Amino acid sequence: MRRKRKAPTAPLPQRRGVDPVHLRLPAEGPWPTVRAYLAERLPTVDPARIDALLSGREIVGVDGPIGPEEPFRPAGHLWLYRDLPAEVPVPFELEVLYRDDHLVVVDKPHFLATTPRGRHVVETALSRLRHGLDLPALSPAHRLDRLTAGLAMFVVRPEDRGAYQTLFRDRLVRKEYQAVAPHDPALALPRTVRSHIVKERGVIAARELDAPPNSESRIDLVEHRDGLGRYRLRPLSGRTHQLRLHMSGLGVPILGDPVYPVVLPEPAPDDFRRPLQLLASVVEFTDPLTGRPHRFETRRTLAAWVDPQSWAAADAPVPAPRPARDPDRGSDEDTDRDSDRDRDHGPGLGPAI
Repeated sequence: MRRKRKAPTAPLPQRRGVDPVHLRLPAEGPWPTVRAYLAERLPTVDPARIDALLSGREIVGVDGPIGPEEPFRPAGHLWLYRDLPAEVPVPFELEVLYRDDHLVVVDKPHFLATTPRGRHVVETALSRLRHGLDLPALSPAHRLDRLTAGLAMFVVRPEDRGAYQTLFRDRLVRKEYQAVAPHDPALALPRTVRSHIVKERGVIAARELDAPPNSESRIDLVEHRDGLGRYRLRPLSGRTHQLRLHMSGLGVPILGDPVYPVVLPEPAPDDFRRPLQLLASVVEFTDPLTGRPHRFETRRTLAAWVDPQSWAAADAPVPAPRPARDPDRGSDEDTDRDSDRDRDHGPGLGPAI
């Protein structure tokens, strides 16, 4: 089998933890210059902007900066810095809980994306860590949803990434989440919820189908007071929005969820008042490189539980429990069986919970 060629090392350093854009020129084509190719390849970019980059020698090839008349070279490589979107700073600290030669474990705040995506580029955990820890090759071992707070793992060296991602793929990481949601005395807990979840590209909400289950979550009620419950959640698979969808399906949607059970209007980018009350609280595994057992616990709390008065005063009502779906469709009470394994995203980074 023919091995894929490794791309040359980028001649430009990261900016604020963000890699330069890498473009590979086609093996053949009619373009007389790099400028002509870029004007066709990047139709959404103003040609004047391309001219400015070339005139300022801000586009770099393997042999150095190139100018406006640089001839098109088949299968060549180009690097340039993207124009970063305007981002509202996420005003919460990203705490490093553990660091060694292979692994970085952090306690991520709500609203901070794990990796650059869409309009979130610099204001991400990965960019902050690469820049702040001077670890330009740092990469995520898995991905935690932007609205979810808590524990996230990053790999220091690219050659070690596969070993840690395999832990998640093979369900060798035990994870627990905490959530705050309405308390329904009629809902029998603990229980294991199983359903078939699908997530379509471009559609914000995942949905459940009447099909063989591909997701599984363990749900326990830890305590309750004043109409609210604090729940312990164990995802035994790693489908998009799995915990949020399963809690909503039971009639107790997680507080602060802008998607389940109903997609709400998107808040202003600087509105951080109502974080999703979901927290990745425990990660436990055996290090695949050192053999050392690890257990990490979050230091964060959920505002709706520790300070319910302030939460209730933040302009949004606490949702009442909704009728749960038929327990014969994808969920069942299960007080005896449990699993010490948790499946998350394997190589290539799958969806985030």
